[in-house]
Amino acid sequence: MYISTPIYYVNDRPHIGHCYTTLLGDVLARFARLSSGDPASVFFLTGTDEHADKVVTSATAHAKGPQEWADLNAAEFRKAFEFLGISNDDFVRTTEDRHKQKVVGYISKLMASGDIYKGDYTGWYDEGQEEYLTDTAAKDADYKSPINKKPLVRRTEPCYFFRLGTYQARLLTLIQNDASFVAPDSRRQEVLGRLKPPAVLNDIPVSRPVTDDPATQWGIRIPGDDANRIYVWIDALFNYLSYIDTPERRKFWPADVHLIGKDILWFHAVIWPALLMALGEPLPRTIFGHGWWISEGQKMSKSLGNFIDIEKLREHAATFGLDGLRWYLATQGPLSGSDADFNYAKLVETYNSNLANGIGNCASRVGNM
Repeated sequence: MYISTPIYYVNDRPHIGHCYTTLLGDVLARFARLSSGDPASVFFLTGTDEHADKVVTSATAHAKGPQEWADLNAAEFRKAFEFLGISNDDFVRTTEDRHKQKVVGYISKLMASGDIYKGDYTGWYDEGQEEYLTDTAAKDADYKSPINKKPLVRRTEPCYFFRLGTYQARLLTLIQNDASFVAPDSRRQEVLGRLKPPAVLNDIPVSRPVTDDPATQWGIRIPGDDANRIYVWIDALFNYLSYIDTPERRKFWPADVHLIGKDILWFHAVIWPALLMALGEPLPRTIFGHGWWISEGQKMSKSLGNFIDIEKLREHAATFGLDGLRWYLATQGPLSGSDADFNYAKLVETYNSNLANGIGNCASRVGNM
């Protein structure tokens, strides 16, 4: 069994969102190892996504180079996951040669097949998410980022394109016929709504030009064209294959489940399987998009003081124990697809009712017998 989480940007330190998805993967991996009786039959992957422009921006703000900043924050993610008792089998870093070399190979294959070609792109760019929105999506969002509400930027740039539209009919048939490919069903319906006619999938940019701006020099170059670098999202998506694409690990492919947050559903449920189709690779069995955490009834914000970072999680673990914290996150989180509220009173209630009075009382009675 092969389980993966997203790989996380290293522009900042980990928070509850990163920890929750990774904990879900850990719970699933531990259960699979126990139920199979063979720990070696499970492969669990997590890690960090390091070639984003925002990593350069954040590094500069801290008087660091991008690689130094990535090294520092990747180490913070490792420490956070070690604290949570995460049992991952490997840890992705997209700046590692073992990933970069594989990505260059995949892009080269797609260029040779004609699935990637060179052209010019003009569109509405969301700088916070590092993605382009379609004209329709940009208009619907009032030309602001759907995530951080900052104005979108109109850009025209030379780039390489992936023929995403070629795979629309195949993707639509797949998701319509396989109810487990995208889950939960609310996420599946969301994707189908954007795939069904009259919707038309346009070809998508898979590169960015390299300029004198230091931010544009951070990333993997297009094979044979050092004036262009591979778009961070394309680079990142390939991690699910690059780290398993070895003689020893190939037996784990295709992935059984990619665990993701709902904000990155389109990349994983549409662009990623289309890239795999173009490469002739088997597709993952399930893309599972969970909801988000809010805190004390409100969207998390550092200015509001309700942001739950790794330090806050450590404080809760000191009070309730690591298993108590893990239990609360795993059982009360936004697994269904709807958002969930991290509420301190609910944490106390869950700890007392589920663990102290439920499992704890049962263990005590059985022990006494």
